[in-house]
Amino acid sequence: MRHGFQTIAPMDRVIFGARTAEAVADEAAARGAQRIFLLVSGTLNRKTDEIAKVREALSSRYAGEFDDMPQHMPRDAILKAAAAARDAKTDLVVTIGGGSVTDAGKTLTVCLEHDITTLEGFEPFLLKVAPDGRLNWPDFRAPSVRQIAVPTTLSGGEFHMGGGSVDPVKKVRETIRNPFMVPGTVILDPSLTLHTPDWLWLSTGMRSVDHAVEAFCSPFGSPYVDGCALEALRLLSRALPRSKEDPCDLEARADCQTAMWLAISGMGALIPMGASHGIGHVLGGSCGVPHGYTTCVMLPSVLRYNYPATAGKQARISEAMGQPGRATGDVIADLIKTLAMPSTLREVGVGSDQFELVARNALLARWVHTNPRKISRVEDVLEILQMAA
Repeated sequence: MRHGFQTIAPMDRVIFGARTAEAVADEAAARGAQRIFLLVSGTLNRKTDEIAKVREALSSRYAGEFDDMPQHMPRDAILKAAAAARDAKTDLVVTIGGGSVTDAGKTLTVCLEHDITTLEGFEPFLLKVAPDGRLNWPDFRAPSVRQIAVPTTLSGGEFHMGGGSVDPVKKVRETIRNPFMVPGTVILDPSLTLHTPDWLWLSTGMRSVDHAVEAFCSPFGSPYVDGCALEALRLLSRALPRSKEDPCDLEARADCQTAMWLAISGMGALIPMGASHGIGHVLGGSCGVPHGYTTCVMLPSVLRYNYPATAGKQARISEAMGQPGRATGDVIADLIKTLAMPSTLREVGVGSDQFELVARNALLARWVHTNPRKISRVEDVLEILQMAA
């Protein structure tokens, strides 16, 4: 008999189908916040009036902002953002943008709580993974300044309690995790995502596919997560192509956001992901591959590698995506092709000369060690990389 437990992240609410400025102002007022700091997309701030609308809606409660967060959240940039938030004496952080902005906001709240001002200051808070997969999760005081997250992509980071960041010296992505790092409120505004570049919207949509697939295939899953994952895959397999065909289709974008919310339920419940995520984080941190693209180049190959351990589950995924009887790796690969996303490591600038580095760093990624089919050697990772070459 199946048994286990379900972790519920301490979020307060998800607001969907709302307009950003009004929803942020209403939620900030409901929380009694008086010093609101905005951590936002530079593109949205400099090339649209969306952030100006938020500042206007907040009025005297607006306390400051930072709009220069690079992708993959380098810690030196997070320190600059935290210094600005500290100077603003913020009592609420609002993030508006993609996954890098969202994750940086989560980590920023820890910097505020524990007065982290140097790169070395992150060390006591980082999850550490031993080569055999054992995880050291530090216990520390939760951030008292909470976060409202308004995502513009489909990465889903606003629904879980971990914040990734990259050491700018070691070029390695690591995570800080605390239950109260999860944003207290998430606001889903399909109209705001009209400013998101198509490649970013669609590639992070594939990231949501990855969340659903790896949560469903995980040996540590739950009935609740299984149901959410399969419904997410049903929605994504239809809504992402619609969104590509007509980027102004707000119903398709709303369906994608709903699917993203469902897909991330596994990670939000602390269900360990697999090798697509684990290797993908290394490709991002060590090779600079955009977050969504890492899924596009890795997930089909990881599915094929995992087939001996997940054949039954993969059959259900193919069925949910409307293609019963087909190999799931091929179903996912065809979706990637339909969306005109890159499908090989070569296309994202990762050559065979980098495979050894990626494979060794991957063994330090915790989710490689929770892959459904065991991965314990550099050679195992190299086998997957060769398939994705």
